Amino acid sequence: MNFCSVCGHPVERKIPPFDHLPRYVCPNCGTIHYENPRLVAGTLPLLGNQILLCRRAIAPRIGYWTLPAGFMECNESTLEAAMRETWEEAGARVRIDALHALLDIPHIHQVHLFYRATLLDQDWAPGAETLEIRLFPLSCLPWDELAFPTVRRALEYLLRGEATSLTPQGAVRYPTLPLVETLLPRSARP
Repeated sequence: MNFCSVCGHPVERKIPPFDHLPRYVCPNCGTIHYENPRLVAGTLPLLGNQILLCRRAIAPRIGYWTLPAGFMECNESTLEAAMRETWEEAGARVRIDALHALLDIPHIHQVHLFYRATLLDQDWAPGAETLEIRLFPLSCLPWDELAFPTVRRALEYLLRGEATSLTPQGAVRYPTLPLVETLLPRSARP
């Protein structure tokens, strides 16, 4: 960030009073510009023992398989974002069943939320960011062609029968462990 979004004055990087982290601060109007993690929401769209995956048409990882997911927009809930992304990337309508996994990725300033979802029909088509979509049997997933570690982790949890117990209605759906994990860059892993 170079300029204040409030007054247009050049900003300075410093620790503001009563804070402990460096922030972009405008010396002209005093606005403190906070940087926060970005939320990614998506689904594990299931049809019986099959899951719908999307082959990416955009960078990063063009040509690799992923779950339908993407960045949240302002003024939408995580459920709305997950359903929107599933529609945009796969043309698929889903019913959200439960929060499946929450994955923290601090080194890239992101948090990924994946919801278990049921496909409502079989009328789907690739969106602008997708080369193709395909139903994969859970016993035959393209492990070597998955785009991101968070997608791999969410699928591993699914196959182990693990998921969160929080549903959109707040009731316990099935007894499991909550899946909250922090993924570290390869260089920082023990």
